[in-house]
Amino acid sequence: MQTVHVIQDFPQPVERVFAYLGEHENLESVFGAKIRRLNDGTDGSRNGAGSAREMRVGPLPPFVETTIEVIPNELIRYRITKGGVLKDHEGVLRFTSRGDGSHLDWTISFNGKVPGIAPIIRAKLTRDVSRAMQRLAATQGALGNADGDA
Repeated sequence: MQTVHVIQDFPQPVERVFAYLGEHENLESVFGAKIRRLNDGTDGSRNGAGSAREMRVGPLPPFVETTIEVIPNELIRYRITKGGVLKDHEGVLRFTSRGDGSHLDWTISFNGKVPGIAPIIRAKLTRDVSRAMQRLAATQGALGNADGDA
C-alpha cells in the first residue's frame, strides 16, 4: 500500500478552502489532469456523496473518482470506482479551522494494478499535490468565492 500525505495551512477560512477543493473542476491544477464531471451528488448537493468525475492524467488510462462521504467544512472522502492503473484507492481530505485560517490534512492511499507503478505515482502525487496546496495557500485570491468561482 502506498500513501501520500500532504498537510497545508491556509490563510483563508475553512469554508473557502473546503468549497474550492470540493469542486471537481478545480482539481485539474492540483493533479495536472483533465477532469470531466460525470454527475452531481446523490445527496442533493453538487459535490456531495455520489458525485463523480472522470480524470485523465497524461497518457494513462482514464478513471472515475466518486465522492463517498462529505461532512461540510470537515471531510471529503473519495475513491476510484472505475478504470485506471490503481486499486484499493481512497482519498481523505480533513479540514479544520485555525484562527482566521484553516488546516488541511490530505491522505491518499492505493495499490497499483501493474507491478512497480504505485511508487512512481506516489512520488508524483506527493510532489504535485504539495506544490498545488502551497500555491493555493500563497495566493489570497486563488480560492475564489465560496461557490468555487475565482
